[in-house]
Amino acid sequence: MSPSLAGCELTHLPRVPIDAERARAQHERYESLLSALGCAVVRLPSAPALPDAVFVEDTAVVLPELAVVTRPGAASRRAETASTAAALAAHRPLAFIEEPGTLDGGDVLRTGKTLRVGVSGRSNASGIEQLRALLAPFGYTVEAIPFSGCLHLKSAVTEVAPDLLLVNPSWVDPSRFGGARFLAVDPAEPHGANALLVGETVVHPESFPRTRARLEACGVRIETIDVSELQKAEGAVTCCSLVFEAAAAG
Repeated sequence: MSPSLAGCELTHLPRVPIDAERARAQHERYESLLSALGCAVVRLPSAPALPDAVFVEDTAVVLPELAVVTRPGAASRRAETASTAAALAAHRPLAFIEEPGTLDGGDVLRTGKTLRVGVSGRSNASGIEQLRALLAPFGYTVEAIPFSGCLHLKSAVTEVAPDLLLVNPSWVDPSRFGGARFLAVDPAEPHGANALLVGETVVHPESFPRTRARLEACGVRIETIDVSELQKAEGAVTCCSLVFEAAAAG
């Protein structure tokens, strides 16, 4: 967690004061929750000069066959990828998004062998096409998905159970997801669609109780966590980790 978090990139939210120490404590509880859910948590080296480095999801797309190191859309974030690549090299063959492509991992939603990639200010057509070409040999389909109102696609939609998506339909059209079942967030909680599925448990921000009630009514097992300071930096529960099986396939 960088002490310079308050200098983070912002696109859709106004800049407000961020308590860096409280954010650090929230992140430590997040790590503890992931550990309790069975994850082996590996921290990347500290990067005090990179305010957004805590949002490690944006730096890679990790699949069973390989890890694609991204080229973030915000130029200030591109130095973040070196430490991610070094850590992932022990677990996967690496591929890289190259200039002029840009791609943020927060724009990539994987369901089975299909990856939907949000067309955003952070992920451009070249980045999406490069991802498609890199993954085609492994049988993956990559689809570009328009959305609006938020920074990344996974601010608007995430998977919360097999064939069940949590969606803000004001930001992304649920019909673009191949007939999957979907659950809409409570309209009073537009940012409530970002959820992190770990095994059979969904990690969800405690600030969205109405959406949580909808999830629980569908039988989804929930663990809540306070990420209020990270939310001020346009972060959420998927942003702060790359969750994957440690052993590479084959």
